[in-house]
Amino acid sequence: MAALPEVEHPRKAFGWAARDPSGLLSPFNFSRRETGAKDVTFKVLYCGICHSDLHKVKNEWGNSTYPLVPGHELVGIVTEVGSKVEKFKVGDKVGVGCLVDSCRSCQNCADNLENYCPKFTLTYDDKYIDGTTTYGGYSDFMVTDEHFVIRIPDNLPLDAAAPLLCAGITVYSPLRYYGLDKPGLHVGVVGLGGLGHTAVKFAKAFGANVTVISTSPNKKEEAIEHLGADSFLISRDQDQMQAAMGTLDGIIDTVSAVHPLLPLIGLLKSHGKLVMLGAPEKPLELSVFPLLIHVFLTLLAGRKMVAGSLIGGLKETQEMIDFAAKHNVKPDIEVIPIDYVNTAMERLLKADVKYRFVIDIGNTLKPSS
Repeated sequence: MAALPEVEHPRKAFGWAARDPSGLLSPFNFSRRETGAKDVTFKVLYCGICHSDLHKVKNEWGNSTYPLVPGHELVGIVTEVGSKVEKFKVGDKVGVGCLVDSCRSCQNCADNLENYCPKFTLTYDDKYIDGTTTYGGYSDFMVTDEHFVIRIPDNLPLDAAAPLLCAGITVYSPLRYYGLDKPGLHVGVVGLGGLGHTAVKFAKAFGANVTVISTSPNKKEEAIEHLGADSFLISRDQDQMQAAMGTLDGIIDTVSAVHPLLPLIGLLKSHGKLVMLGAPEKPLELSVFPLLIHVFLTLLAGRKMVAGSLIGGLKETQEMIDFAAKHNVKPDIEVIPIDYVNTAMERLLKADVKYRFVIDIGNTLKPSS
């Protein structure tokens, strides 16, 4: 089937885009569609910087197309609604996460799992059904079908709400689905970055006893004193890991670097779940051979599960935002102006942020003359 031609939309928009795999972002004029009957148009006020934005602007996954306007953690104020919009009105606080469309007809869509629809449309660097390019939240306004718009509660600050639309739902969904949302459970969190610190906050809000597992001893104070974790394990310390064997009901693994899984599986109780959220560049090893040797058997026996998870559907994302507002779950953020975005990307590459950059779009994005 031939690709549909790119259509020039009538509404002039402005943002920052990458033009090539250097990943350098700079001002960019483009266009968006008019507000359709089921569309919500909103002025973007804040947009979080996800680590996947860094991968995409540099084409590290090999599927980027340019020019590319990143951003799938965007929030703002509704300025216009279509004639058939039922859930939103002008002035509402809203946000858009990773998706802006899906087929609406498959079983996953029927089950409110648009995130697993085989034909979902990503918020940026994708194609709408008419063949036009999706542009993300590093921009002045957004037009999205109301089904993919999230209402932001009044008591949740917009700047802190932005990262919840990706990082928040990415950790909330597996905690809920795999039954790790019950008070009194012992939950491990591997890694203490944008996802990891948010996982700690949600798990604590669910009433879990939380153990942070990290290669960095210097993160212990931050994990316990600031984020409220109950305990801390240095994953390279064999004595610590041995002492904690069989103590966790589940583990949320947020690390995208290659790392060993067997020690983590050893931390699980029988029926425990190791849920992978990171995306390492190389396959992780889970050798069958240790299963045959008695000394390793206790690590793996007990009907343990290694699983994965990817964001959440729209119904669950709204549930997550409402839960965050009720329980005061807010990511730790560093708010930056748009002209700092390239420096922020360099710092993100070095993990030099606690824990999520959020661009102040509303006050700092100025159209080029």
